[in-house]
Formats: sequence, C-alpha cells, structure tokens
Amino acid sequence: MPVPFPPALDLSLDLLRCPVCRTHRLYPDRAALRCPVGHAFDIARHGYAGLLTGTRATSGDDATMVRARDRFLSTGSYAPVREVGARLAADAVSDAVCASESASERATVVDVGCGTGYYLAGVLDRLSGARGLGMDTSVRALRLAARSHDRAAAVAWDVFRPFPLADGTADVVLDVFAPRNPAEFRRILRPTGRLIVVRPTGRHLAELRGRVPAMVTIDPAKEQRLHRALAPFFEAVVTERVEYSATLSGPDVLDLVAMTPSARHVSRADLDGGGTLPDRVTVSVLATAYRPR
Repeated sequence: MPVPFPPALDLSLDLLRCPVCRTHRLYPDRAALRCPVGHAFDIARHGYAGLLTGTRATSGDDATMVRARDRFLSTGSYAPVREVGARLAADAVSDAVCASESASERATVVDVGCGTGYYLAGVLDRLSGARGLGMDTSVRALRLAARSHDRAAAVAWDVFRPFPLADGTADVVLDVFAPRNPAEFRRILRPTGRLIVVRPTGRHLAELRGRVPAMVTIDPAKEQRLHRALAPFFEAVVTERVEYSATLSGPDVLDLVAMTPSARHVSRADLDGGGTLPDRVTVSVLATAYRPR
C-alpha cells in the first residue's frame, strides 16, 4: 500500500531545498521527495522525510533514549520549560507582525534538534495557524516528532551541515537543549525573525548529578562559549531564567538519566540501589530570544 503524503510535510514543502543541489525545490512523487534533476529522498511510513545523504550522523538518540524521553516529558515535569519557549516564540511573531506589514500570515517555526517534537508542539499550540518543521538525526525520535502536532513536519538532518532550507523563510528558529549552527540559523531566519535558545544552567539537575557522578557535567564556561558563537550573527533581546523544584518518582528519575547524553556514560551499577537517588531535582534553564544582526 502506498505511503500517504504527510499533510504537515505538504504545509512546509516550499521551505525545503534539495540537499544535494542546494537550490532546487522538492516535490512529492509517491513515497518520496524529488528535485527536478532526479535526486530522491524517501518519506518513511512514520511520516518524516529522510534528507540525510552520505555518511549518517551517529549522535542521535537511540530507541531506548527516545522511549525514556517520551515517558519523562509526558509527566509534565518540563512543562514550564516548554511554556517559556512557546511564549518567547509567540512574542517574536507578534513583534514581527507589528514591525512589518509584509510579515507572513502563516508563521514558520523551525525546531533544530527537535527530538520527539515536544517543544515544537508547544509552540504550535501557542501560535494558531503556524507551521512547524523539526530536524533531527534520530529516526526513532522523528517517528514521534512527525506525529507530535498536525502542523509539525519532520525531516532527518544533521545540525552541523548546511540546512536543506531556503534563505530567509523562518520566523522562529527554536533550539532547546540542542547543538547549534549559528551561521545557518542566521541564513534561514527572516530579518524580523528570532532565534530562541534554551539551555541548562549550572544548577540544572544538581541533586541528581551529585548522586550520580558519572553523569555529564555542565561546562561552567558554557554561557561564554554560547555568546562567542552567536555574537557575529545575533544580539540578545531578552533572557529569562526558569527555575523550580520537580518531584519525581523512581521511574521518572531513571528516565531522566536515560534520556540524556549521560545515558552513554552511566552504568546500571551507578543507578542500582534506587533509594539513593533524589526524589526532587532542580530544573534550571536560561531562555534567550535573539535578533539577527
């Protein structure tokens, strides 16, 4: 049976460019996307488009990490983090509409390193009529991202490569706990667009990292490195700190560890004796909206 063309992907089709040619638009042809010179990219039966070519990235979440992430996020423990990203995105679109009569009627949100689509769906819920496009290297995560919202499309792509997107088409670029490509962020944003970056502070999950030393630490120079990387392309408009204490069950704590890069460093022995794990952790993030220079 032919794979039906995903409606959300159809909404965002005009954004996409052939990752081989870099200029040609893509069009649907049965269960694939094609460019005019014949490059073809499969659309998975789960609804995402596989645009990656050549050597595949190996850093994406595996199936176990994705299942843990989906379970943990469904508890609502990170809902305030989702909310601040959605609110900053909505403010950015509102400001763009006020600043320009030519602002697009349909806002476009690109979520880089979208994972399961949890944060992108929060933005789209806040922005009635907006369309979203999530990019990630993890096909396991993309299966969920493609179903996270009826206006959220999903494509397999590596953040460190030039994006398969047209210049100046995004109103919001969303980056939540994800790698960054400042030059590409700047290229795909409209002049009135905003980049929204959400990242952990040094206090984030401090109680858990204190009990499980094998967890990945947060570089104390993280903010300085972020500033140096973004400064040639962006200037900060507003920064908000979100910090609160989250109560977690034993399975929640295990999922929280398993969904992060720490899962690759923490052994089962590190987590055995679950009574030593905290039942409350500090969630602490900074969320900044940046304007293009």
